[in-house]
Amino acid sequence: MPRDGQPLQESPVILPDLLALTGAAVAPAETLLARATDRVRAEVSEDGRVSGRLLEMNQTAAHGLAWLATYVEALRQMQGWAERLEKEGTFGEVEQLIQQIAFGEYLSQIQGGLPMSQGEILRLQDMGLTQEDERALTTAEVMTLMRSGNTQAARSRLVELMQERSAEITVGRTGLDDELEMIREQFRRYSVDRVIPHAHEWHLKDELIPMEIIEELSEMGVFGLTIPEEYGGLGMSKASMCVVSEELSRGYIGVGSLGTRSEIAAELIIAGGTEEQKQKWLPGLASGEILPTAVFTEPNTGSDLGALRTRAVRDADGDWIVNGNKTWITHAARTHVMTVLARTVPDTTDYTGLSMFLAEKTPGTDEAPWQDAGISGGEIEVLGYRGMKEYTVNFDDFKVKGENLLGGEEGQGFKQLMHTFESARIQTAARAIGVAQSALDEGLRYAGDRKQFGKALIEFPRVSGKLAMMAVEIMVARQLTYFSAWEKDNDRRCDLEAGMAKLLGARVAWACADNALQIHGGNGFALEYAISRILCDARILNIFEGAAEIQAQVIARRLLG
Repeated sequence: MPRDGQPLQESPVILPDLLALTGAAVAPAETLLARATDRVRAEVSEDGRVSGRLLEMNQTAAHGLAWLATYVEALRQMQGWAERLEKEGTFGEVEQLIQQIAFGEYLSQIQGGLPMSQGEILRLQDMGLTQEDERALTTAEVMTLMRSGNTQAARSRLVELMQERSAEITVGRTGLDDELEMIREQFRRYSVDRVIPHAHEWHLKDELIPMEIIEELSEMGVFGLTIPEEYGGLGMSKASMCVVSEELSRGYIGVGSLGTRSEIAAELIIAGGTEEQKQKWLPGLASGEILPTAVFTEPNTGSDLGALRTRAVRDADGDWIVNGNKTWITHAARTHVMTVLARTVPDTTDYTGLSMFLAEKTPGTDEAPWQDAGISGGEIEVLGYRGMKEYTVNFDDFKVKGENLLGGEEGQGFKQLMHTFESARIQTAARAIGVAQSALDEGLRYAGDRKQFGKALIEFPRVSGKLAMMAVEIMVARQLTYFSAWEKDNDRRCDLEAGMAKLLGARVAWACADNALQIHGGNGFALEYAISRILCDARILNIFEGAAEIQAQVIARRLLG
């Protein structure tokens, strides 16, 4: 039985037989996706194989396919979430409303126009689909959900319940087990006590997150969360990483991102390092005594890592001498080790000549960021995501110990980096959910407090509607992210799912921040209000760890085979 012994339908706005209705709507969406995949594949194939040239020429169709597949996977995961809750007897009114609105809205967007960004709306005909193909979505169940799923009454009722249950950590049950929810509660309390009261000041003053916060996170095990116990970590799941990242980012994305660099460095070493390197580096990463930074991007390459020009040459002593320029290096100044991607194989111009290094450095300060010979750089001033700072890094005969070539083998750098993409994108999706949730927190609070025309803003349907859609899309992105983490935890390939979670999560974070600022009106544009920071922080999510366009390209290539 659903909770409190109530029947499944607890509200007059909830559609009868909701789970059967939404369950029956998944297959038509899958059919449409299969047809779209066939149409796009035919358009971009040459001599029986997908052509890079044709894929680029038909980029809108290919990226649209990626978005369509992301929506279909999101609906699958929402159905799985709802069925699990119903089986446990916890599929209450809030959860039913979220499920109904999500299906009603996403099916309607698939049929009428799917937003790849604010100014790019994908139509089904953009992927070569005909009116006959589109009839896959004309089943009675789909039409009912599109017509009656996302109604003003449903949105208003959801927000009414959100106000009643404002003490709950999340809007709706997440479907995670009790242990993970206990972890969530622990890190939510920490964020409320130690992060949120200071986050806006750190942002406005453009300050590094205080070392005492890093030390406290170290004590809580944040940096060793998923590192195996034999190397000093906690050996926990990627799902736990999601929960921790989500709640810390809900406080401040800078704090939620501190663990990202440790996650990337640890993944690199676990997957590609020698046993000696694992013994040397992993315990320090796990304890937080060693802070790492990722040094991959170059000024003129961006996402095209195969075009990197930074070079490393072995000297007579067997050490490596690095020369080149890097940019957008997060938390570069006060870290102890850099994971540096550089070209070591002469006469190569692609991925095959790249190697990965664990380059040791002396931690610097705000005033003196660079302490070692052969390394320099400058701070990049940014709109948001400020707590760790961004830097350019210049190598001028910078020395790296010979033993610090990852895995002890040249030419493996890009392959080693590929092993980190799944976890990095899952973690970024979780950070996006945290930022989205912080926007909802601010929007809900302001809409309840602010009076206009004799009543609270939240009583106006378009305001409450914005808040309802924030809650719904946060849950959709959350379920897609958790699914990716579960796949990773079960040693299944999940680059497709992780990419989808990151793609959708980033868009949801931006939409939530933008709508929450709109609810604030002119005050949202004032620097004194936290939502101004949240908007700036949300914007980066669509860019780093693979820009949305790159992410869609990667997803499309996987789908098209």
